[in-house]
Amino acid sequence: MIYAGILAGGIGSRMGNVPLPKQFLDLDEKPIIIHTVEKFLLTSEFDKIFIATPQKWILHTKDILQKHQINDDRIEVVQGGSDRNETIMNIIKEAEKVHPITDEDVIVTHDAVRPFLTHRIIKDNIDGVLAHGAVDTVISATDTIITSQDGQRVQSIPVRSEMYQGQMPQSFNIELLRNSYDALSVEDKEILTDACKILVVANKKVELVMGEMYNIKITTPYDLKVANSIIKGGVLGD
Repeated sequence: MIYAGILAGGIGSRMGNVPLPKQFLDLDEKPIIIHTVEKFLLTSEFDKIFIATPQKWILHTKDILQKHQINDDRIEVVQGGSDRNETIMNIIKEAEKVHPITDEDVIVTHDAVRPFLTHRIIKDNIDGVLAHGAVDTVISATDTIITSQDGQRVQSIPVRSEMYQGQMPQSFNIELLRNSYDALSVEDKEILTDACKILVVANKKVELVMGEMYNIKITTPYDLKVANSIIKGGVLGD
């Protein structure tokens, strides 16, 4: 089976003084999360679409889905975890209630606040994860990347042509991800904020899927302004 996991656990602390978590803020007259969910609904390959949100926002999420007439039977709103990886594991537990997990089952995970992913990106993730077991969506780095451990001095300047900026979705064979996650120490689980790094730490291969420059994450007020400009500018692809 092919599952989607939309991660809506953020509280929007970098968005400033706003009344709702960022995923519920309006973008072009409807909540950001609705834009994102609509993209997944257009993909018929998904057997189930899970939206993971903090417990106290589950009812609100269900209410806005109903308000915007999203009543697809594939959608289920579930409780997220304390961090990204725990949230994904919670989604997998909910998926297991629907159907026992097999070696062929995969999950496409995505940030609720990245509303500009395209059908092409989703399809490439599905094809890639079925073929390779794990894929990460990226774009080539356009700026020179500088590393510094102390934040004061340049430690190294990697070759730019080898650098990529991570986006979402990230997609995984469920058993591969879960087994790799379970093998981590408690300390490793606490410091790994990126799901793909679970597999990298376990020396598993993660293939690349090319994203798009406009597949941005809306985190700050500036991002929200950019997002509105993207919609008004009509630059979105298929």
